[in-house]
Amino acid sequence: MNSTADLQALVDRMAGPVIRPGDTGYDRARRIWNGMIDRYPLAIAKATTVADVQAAVNWARDAEVPVAVRCGGHSMAGHSTCDDGLVIDLRLMSAVTVDPDAQIARAQGGCLLGAFDTATQAYMLAAPAGVVSHTGLGGLVLGGGFGWLSRKHGLSIDNLNSAHVVLATGEHVTASPVQNPDLFWGLRGGGGNFGIVTEFEFGLHRVGPIRFFSGYFTLDDARHVLTSWRERMPSAPDELTWVFYLRLAPPLPEIPKELWGKPVLCSMACWVGAPIDGEAAIDEIIAVAPCHGVTKATLPYRGVQAYAFPGAVVPERICTKSGYAAALPDELLDKVLHYGAQITSPFSQLELLYLGGAVARVPSEATAYHNRDLPYVLSFAAAWNDPAQDATHISWAREGYADISGFLSGGYVNFMNPEEDDRTADSYGQTKYQRLREIKATYDPDNLFRLNPNILPATPTGAAAGR
Repeated sequence: MNSTADLQALVDRMAGPVIRPGDTGYDRARRIWNGMIDRYPLAIAKATTVADVQAAVNWARDAEVPVAVRCGGHSMAGHSTCDDGLVIDLRLMSAVTVDPDAQIARAQGGCLLGAFDTATQAYMLAAPAGVVSHTGLGGLVLGGGFGWLSRKHGLSIDNLNSAHVVLATGEHVTASPVQNPDLFWGLRGGGGNFGIVTEFEFGLHRVGPIRFFSGYFTLDDARHVLTSWRERMPSAPDELTWVFYLRLAPPLPEIPKELWGKPVLCSMACWVGAPIDGEAAIDEIIAVAPCHGVTKATLPYRGVQAYAFPGAVVPERICTKSGYAAALPDELLDKVLHYGAQITSPFSQLELLYLGGAVARVPSEATAYHNRDLPYVLSFAAAWNDPAQDATHISWAREGYADISGFLSGGYVNFMNPEEDDRTADSYGQTKYQRLREIKATYDPDNLFRLNPNILPATPTGAAAGR
């Protein structure tokens, strides 16, 4: 292609800016959260309207170049950028409007979680989302989306009423239970395979102050603590979320100095309901074993969200390996604690989550998201800053995951790393994956939107489908 001439044609069609190599800001615009991903797109098209998104999609399709879609840039696998292709950057389309009487929020495709939470919490409302405020809402939601509110109110996709989508043809359509319902089904867990969502509409819930706890258990007590968690959570009320992070203890004054920099079991919990009702549940957690650096506070939901990255330094290099488990047998616990004791980066952590609750009560066939019946999520999240340490930290995640993989099933597409494209089908199961392939063949038969945990079309090409 004649990139100079063709890029000028794109510039002429766009209301928003198009940043090209050599332009001021190009290097900053092409960077994403995972610093291990270093790619050089032909251009970054910063869309400001639906028409801009359509123009960018039409140009990329006609030019036959790869398309990456960026919001928060948090794709662990680097799908929000590309080499020698077009990045469609949605960050200038970030408005959130809330109808407090109808308890509905509409968020543009470039919205970040923090902005969504700020807008909805102004009315003491919220919808389930992730736990890192600078994550892009779109990518998180399309993969499923779970966080502090999910045991009480389900996944992000369980609260999605509709979505406006730009398809590979450039057409702008609505997906909902009554309009393009097959597309709506696929969007709820199928990732960015079917188009670019320019607006989401969510149903909201009343979410007032939350009773929150964090604290640290020593590794000597960790097995007993995790066994107690394993016994407690299957019958726990939906209001209680209780999670763990094996990590190095930070040098905080409320933590004994002898634990600083040592592997510990960090526990966090919250009660989504009247704070006074959650006090007993949190006290039971603290009483399981000697707990250090205890924080108990009644916080607004936005304050709880801020605990995901409490430090001032955010790591630039990330490698994750994760999966779901139906149970947490003793042998798996022992392996988890073994690898937790080997953490060397202050940013790395081995995460243990328990979903269940409202997530598990949605019928599996209702959405493309899979594994609702597997409540445990285990994730090796290696994170660091020095490129010279890549091999050390990546090996910890890879070797640990390989050792426990026999206990795991499926995967969460939002947690996949650049080497895991072969896990996409396994993440949906055979029946759902085949259904997703058929939807892909209807809405993106030529696989224009392939920079994602990619679902291959059921047929390589196809005629225009009836929508």
